[in-house]
Amino acid sequence: MLALLRLPTATFARSFPRRPARLTTPALCRASHTQNLVEKIVQQYAVDLPEGYKVKSGDYVTIQPEHVLTHDNTGAVIPKFNTIGATQFRSPRQPVFALDHDVQNKTEKNLTKYAKIESFAHQHGIDFYPAGRGIGHQIMIEEGYAFPSTLTVASDSHSNMYGGVGCLGTPVVRTDAASIWATGRTWWQVPPVVKVELRGSLPTGVTGKDVIVTLCGLFNRDEVLNTAIEFHGSGIRELGVEDRLAIANMTTEWGALVGLFPADEVTVAWLKSRVRRLELEHLAHPNPNFAPTPPGHFFTHPRVNDRRIDALVSDPLRAEDGASYAKHLVLDLSTLSPHVSGPNSVKIATSLAKLEAQEVKIHKAYLVSCVNSRAGDIRQAAEVMRGRKVKEGVEFYIAAASSEVQREVEESGDWEVLVEAGARVLPAGCGPCIGLGTGLLQDGEVGISATNRNFKGRMGSLKALAYLASPAVVAASAIAGKIASPASLLNSSFSPSTSPTPAFSIVTTGEGASQAEAVKEDALPGFPDVISGELVFCHADNLNTDGIYPGKYTYVDDLGPEEMRKVVMENYDKEFAGLIKKSDILVGGFNFGSGSSREQAATALLSCGIPILLAGSFSDIFKRNSINNALLLLESARLVEDLRREVGTGALTTRTGWHAEIKAGEGIVKVTKADGKEVVYRVGRLGRSVQELWLAGGLEEWVKERL
Repeated sequence: MLALLRLPTATFARSFPRRPARLTTPALCRASHTQNLVEKIVQQYAVDLPEGYKVKSGDYVTIQPEHVLTHDNTGAVIPKFNTIGATQFRSPRQPVFALDHDVQNKTEKNLTKYAKIESFAHQHGIDFYPAGRGIGHQIMIEEGYAFPSTLTVASDSHSNMYGGVGCLGTPVVRTDAASIWATGRTWWQVPPVVKVELRGSLPTGVTGKDVIVTLCGLFNRDEVLNTAIEFHGSGIRELGVEDRLAIANMTTEWGALVGLFPADEVTVAWLKSRVRRLELEHLAHPNPNFAPTPPGHFFTHPRVNDRRIDALVSDPLRAEDGASYAKHLVLDLSTLSPHVSGPNSVKIATSLAKLEAQEVKIHKAYLVSCVNSRAGDIRQAAEVMRGRKVKEGVEFYIAAASSEVQREVEESGDWEVLVEAGARVLPAGCGPCIGLGTGLLQDGEVGISATNRNFKGRMGSLKALAYLASPAVVAASAIAGKIASPASLLNSSFSPSTSPTPAFSIVTTGEGASQAEAVKEDALPGFPDVISGELVFCHADNLNTDGIYPGKYTYVDDLGPEEMRKVVMENYDKEFAGLIKKSDILVGGFNFGSGSSREQAATALLSCGIPILLAGSFSDIFKRNSINNALLLLESARLVEDLRREVGTGALTTRTGWHAEIKAGEGIVKVTKADGKEVVYRVGRLGRSVQELWLAGGLEEWVKERL
């Protein structure tokens, strides 16, 4: 794999590194570049760099991550691993398997799938966590796979959460996971880095969840889309690790690929407390992935231990003075109040005080998920619910983020408070957050949840409304039967129902992005000179992967192309499958493919016979999945705006009557409109790296050729 490749910003080929190429002299003369924290961590995990080279935003690098997590989708990665011809793992200590998504499913089919994954893990000596142990991301934090100043990836979009403990976590897709299993490596383009400065202190009753809900609502025009976020400022010291984890987790919904806090004294104190807790856990609930402790020896956790903590303290990793950032956002924490996200969008954030006045009746409430179901979250909910009952007619569902979390709150008595109040207990896992199992929203229902995603239809019916809030607000709402503030139940413990205006600012510096100039390259032999077809327009912005390929099919691993074609876009437009034809060219809006990392969002479109997809812009994870599966992508904001103006947005999906001839290797899209008028759009070229993957039939075949 190529160690590093600089591509022009105008070139769409933000994809897979090519075979080793000669770097230009200017690229090798950047040793004086001052690095931010993201770049410094990547520097440690980038392999085969030229001597003295300093990684910078925009670089394509080959990375060898500390760990890679797969969950239920391990069942889909295994055949990819086998298909590419791999017979053993490059490093068995690198992968982690954790079953967490469909844990309520007790059908023979799902249990057989889980058993096969466990058997595969034991066969290859991979760390394995069974259903019921908890959500994979929480396990990665608890067990130290995500450790400060390291780089760890996951085949799941919420790997951003690792940034809460100072670990650079970022999502990869299933094909990448198979590549890492086989080679230990994958590719990554270092994103533009945004500095988010948090000032001041949170008022009483305002939580990390309120911080990220507010950020998603204030900066809701894709200001941080496909960037890496670094948190800075005096306000960080006031945030505990659980608040940081919640904020980092939902930087995914904000549009970022990384949400990174620095490792500081708060992190170190938390790690030291983890050492003690893990020693106690080992006595009562030993981790089966560990070798037995020899008689007469003290147990030492292999990843969370005093030696690693001391090394972290003695040699801290920090952004350098004068480091470059693409943007600088500032938020004054002292001006925040509790906020609620929705309905059905994280880009809508309303102060709790305003929403409470609207008397929004709810039917279901949820305290589940990897963002807000840790011990501190459950304690906040218990403080609100102690001595009270869930409102008649409301269903309140709870699931701890992990079995360890549940034991901790059972020991403190907080779990029992929720159960006595009328909560319905679910196993530690994802469950209703991703639309699986018990308690999903039905037609016409309204739900409020301490989860991270409220896309239309994600938690159940497309005809339901979903709001997101902090655990305390969710608990208060379950008691009141409507969206409500804990202030009405708890006097001085929570902020009064006021809604000051958050103080914030944003500066775009233009630094930290690749400034390379376009480089002319010849197309590879066999790559098509022209791709032609009728344009089919799906105008919606932020069309997420739930809309493209519904979550209820995501873990049905034996769904073939023909079946996928029938359900593609089902949550967006049920008419789509009947409108699309083979060789049509699909055109989407902006930030197409946002949301989860499910690979089928790309492969389902391929199953329709779509050769190439255009959009105003793409979500980075969707882009990665598409390129890895040989689905070609091009971006043209001008084409999208022309279609909106001339064809319109009256229908969710429109056969436009416009025909396109695309010279992808040259970056030219020639469109003949319905009236015969021709227009030429200039787009980014599909460079040789993308062409190479397309000719190979995707990343799996590319890796297979090189094993």
